[in-house]
Amino acid sequence: MNEIINAMIERRSCKSFKSDMLPKETIDEIITAGLWAANGRALQTPVIIAVTDKETRDKLSELNAAVMGANSDPFYNAPVVLIVLAPKEHPNRVYDGSLVMGNLMLAAHSMGVGSCWIHRAKEVMATEEGKAILKAAGLEGEWEGIGNCVIGYPDGPLKEAQKRKDGRVYRVE
Repeated sequence: MNEIINAMIERRSCKSFKSDMLPKETIDEIITAGLWAANGRALQTPVIIAVTDKETRDKLSELNAAVMGANSDPFYNAPVVLIVLAPKEHPNRVYDGSLVMGNLMLAAHSMGVGSCWIHRAKEVMATEEGKAILKAAGLEGEWEGIGNCVIGYPDGPLKEAQKRKDGRVYRVE
């Protein structure tokens, strides 16, 4: 089978990470894949904030947990958070940002790096603390958080894939 399709079939969400930091080159290569995602009208509006600073990462985790109503780390100990955002006024923001998220996760998998899409970026980035993180990163304007892609080295084996459900393809021939 084609290696790209095979990667799509084999990729799993990682829910337990080692705290070891990834090399900057690895992070940058994963980000590059995200930036090459398909996007509406080739406008390339989504942006990525790469968070490797532990204090900021922990603050994001705390904010995310508060939105979720939990006390645990919703980032599963991952040392890197790639926040995908898009301009609020862009009508394709969620679609384009979701394609970026998919590319990030597939690229990570192809490099032996674990990844997981963590929701609540929209709610976290709308808080005053979230807006301060945007400002610290140099982003101005109105941005909507699309997703948090947490990445790092898996701490143990990933779960097996669930069998794909039947009856999900319909044809008009």
